[in-house]
Amino acid sequence: MHEINWEEPYCGEGNNCFRLGTDAEGNAFIAVRGAEDHYLTDTREALRQLILGIKAGKADHLL
Repeated sequence: MHEINWEEPYCGEGNNCFRLGTDAEGNAFIAVRGAEDHYLTDTREALRQLILGIKAGKADHLL
């Protein structure tokens, strides 16, 4: 299992919250707050672009 350092949750409108994390090897992770043991992983840059798009309102239906 990876040792993941989770950031503070980012919450949209309502109760939709997710967290980003990284490990010592530079891998990036995303999970719904409270379910961090069920995460997705990709490169840090791919997840960064996804989150920036969501925060910009381009995919707010995903929250």
